[in-house]
Amino acid sequence: MMDPPAALNRGVGYPRPMNDALRIYRAGLGLALVVFTGLLIYWLQPILTPFIAGALLAYLGDPLARRLQRLGLNRMIATSIVFLLLFSVLAAGVLMLIPLVGRQIDTLQSQLPGMLTWAQETGLPWLEQTFGIDFGTVDLAALRNAISEHWQSTGNVAAEVVGRISRSGMAVAGAIATLALTPVVAFYLLRDWDRVLAALLRTVPPSWRATTAQLAAECDEVVGAFVRGQLLVMISLGLFYAFGLWLVGLQLGILIGLLSGLAAIVPYLGFIVGIAAATAAVIVQYSDWLIPLLLVWVVFGAGQALESVAFTPLFVGDRIGLHPVAVIFAVLAGGQLFGFVGVLLALPIAAVVVVLLRHAHAFVTG
Repeated sequence: MMDPPAALNRGVGYPRPMNDALRIYRAGLGLALVVFTGLLIYWLQPILTPFIAGALLAYLGDPLARRLQRLGLNRMIATSIVFLLLFSVLAAGVLMLIPLVGRQIDTLQSQLPGMLTWAQETGLPWLEQTFGIDFGTVDLAALRNAISEHWQSTGNVAAEVVGRISRSGMAVAGAIATLALTPVVAFYLLRDWDRVLAALLRTVPPSWRATTAQLAAECDEVVGAFVRGQLLVMISLGLFYAFGLWLVGLQLGILIGLLSGLAAIVPYLGFIVGIAAATAAVIVQYSDWLIPLLLVWVVFGAGQALESVAFTPLFVGDRIGLHPVAVIFAVLAGGQLFGFVGVLLALPIAAVVVVLLRHAHAFVTG
């Protein structure tokens, strides 16, 4: 016998009030589970960071582990290889980037007084002349003098932060626990990824499993495209901008390039932030700044072209369907509601919601 929803979709009269009540009950139960899950994440967020970070690392490494399995390796060996590769790359990146970024921050601090002098003597007068804007209440001279007097005493920001953290035993314990648990969680989740997914699917009622598996596959495609693909786009753009600006000779080029790559999580934001910051840095650093400025614009133009014709089509494709405004809102909302854990979960959850809304719209419109 045809089930009631299918019969109704085909125009066969099959009114079943109890079935409608059952659907309402199930929808309410599903909504209650979503709300409870959100509350659980909110209550447990202080301890969730290593588990979420470990799950993301396992999710990133699972495709490579599957490829190694297809080459004849068992899951344990494939997991060990991927695990060592992931954490070797992360450790190398951290060991290389922290000193480099630290030196760039020191350079930025030493240049801030000069930047403020240029803004006070050149930038603001030009804006007043060109656009008729009155900046009379802006006192950059006092800010410049304060920075000139105190920047050396606050130059070692990392040491100050470490010193403050070390005075809090709970903060130290939390940081150690996070650093210790994240690789452990990542390893075991990566090793048992298929088992975990199969166990989750078995919790779904049998009549829903086919639909759930289909939705999960589509969600995986969208989330994978965003998490893996956009991450690769951000890394590629950050490295390209940093190397290009370093070749131009911009003293803050590496810092600006890396920040531009990080901001590329939102389409075009990395380009806008990077070219604005690099333009200001060029004007402050060079007295004859026209040629360096043109070279900086060439670097960002080339980066934008590479993102459009190579990085995004190759790593991401057209499978995400997330509007840039939705990306910004998801990140800010996740951070506001659940802190750092919310930032980690924001975009994957937003991508899943897009898939579910697409199916809901298709179901309602028939």
